[in-house]
Amino acid sequence: MHMIIYTLVEASTRDDAVATGKAVFDRLVGADPHGGAVFDYFVTFDQEGTTVAGKARWGDLPVAARVNSDEGQELLERGWEATKSEFQRNLNRVQEALDELSDDEIMRDENLARHAFHQVGAYDGPSIFLYDEHGCGIRHQGQLDRIVDESDDLWVVPADVHF
Repeated sequence: MHMIIYTLVEASTRDDAVATGKAVFDRLVGADPHGGAVFDYFVTFDQEGTTVAGKARWGDLPVAARVNSDEGQELLERGWEATKSEFQRNLNRVQEALDELSDDEIMRDENLARHAFHQVGAYDGPSIFLYDEHGCGIRHQGQLDRIVDESDDLWVVPADVHF
């Protein structure tokens, strides 16, 4: 499966932002020796020659955009709204499981209940769409606000990832 994720990085230029963003994505696919693979691979929107990912799948997106620009705000909003939507979807599944299933059924992962529990608590992976420059998932509004407020040179870099 493919999805677009976004990383927020501090950089003085677009090229620096893209390089830092790629380093974050490397960590998330396990290419960095200190990172664990959360996704299988990534394609950024400056990469040419792929027929199944990046621009070929999603169309043109900015390679990187300053968060305080219109493009940057749009990318940031897309990432945050996707994170909130996925969290709510999984939280609803958890609440339904608690209301409708027995403890044994939950333990057996009936209707993928335990998977939903896991996704609600996830720090990275398919239920998290925004990451900081260390590859850590941005999981709540306060964390996002702090990152945005603490930097004057913040960029958002999107990538198509496969999981």
